[in-house]
Amino acid sequence: MNHSISNEFLTVTAAEDGAQLQSILGADGTEYLWQGDPKYWSDRALNLFPYVARLTEGAYYLDGEKHHMDIHGLAPYRRFSLAEKSDTAMVLELTSSEDTKAAYPRDFSFRIGYALEGDTLNVTFEVENRDEKVMYFGLGGHPGFNVPLVPGKSFEDYRLRFGEACAPKRVGFTEDCFLNDQDVPFPLENGDTLPLGHHLFDDDAIVLRDMARQVTLECPGEAHGVTVTFPQMAYLGLWHWPRTDAPYVCIEPWCSLPSHKDQIAVFETQKDLISLQPGSVYRNLWSIQVHGL
Repeated sequence: MNHSISNEFLTVTAAEDGAQLQSILGADGTEYLWQGDPKYWSDRALNLFPYVARLTEGAYYLDGEKHHMDIHGLAPYRRFSLAEKSDTAMVLELTSSEDTKAAYPRDFSFRIGYALEGDTLNVTFEVENRDEKVMYFGLGGHPGFNVPLVPGKSFEDYRLRFGEACAPKRVGFTEDCFLNDQDVPFPLENGDTLPLGHHLFDDDAIVLRDMARQVTLECPGEAHGVTVTFPQMAYLGLWHWPRTDAPYVCIEPWCSLPSHKDQIAVFETQKDLISLQPGSVYRNLWSIQVHGL
């Protein structure tokens, strides 16, 4: 089932399946969110929890035992329930069950809040540890945005402009998308701009660190665009389906990284995972602002 919220600027729809956004529709009829054409990528805006990207052998260790979990964790493959709803805000919730604990042996609540504030969709990730043991987890967003956003433009007319000049590094990945610890500088035009081209994703995702925590998808001379702001996320993934002319780009704020090549992760010692004490709550707020309304 889908649920929608709206204000004078935007109508936003999310599904119970994965709490995944289905639409970010402007009042002028502009659809900002990728619509899931299976020719390129059937998803639209995955929510990643309790792991981001791939686990070596699809496995990890926790409490000294080996467990198995799919790419991007549990959230993309589970149905959330509608916990709260108003005209302009809603909260979808996933709680632990025997099904989730078979892959991730912790009791938890994972709530995703969507709230409209003017031309901005605020997204809140909230994790409550309902277990007697410490939780270790990663979080991330994976929204895709239409490129182009207006008729008559091409993918290459667009660019990503960071909120301030920065000197990011590209996180090193193997061909099968595991860490290899070979991070390299990723210089931007004028210190803040990445022109888009399909070739950027020939080797799969670009994952950055040490970058500004805000980035805008824009076309010079056009009003319509999207700004993603992610103050609590240390990494940014940029992606579309490799070696295609896919008409979208994913702007993915992550708080953690996937596993190292040929090393099965140990959650207690993976340095970028969040640790949450029993009875505690973790919140992470990020936002999607649309332009041209």
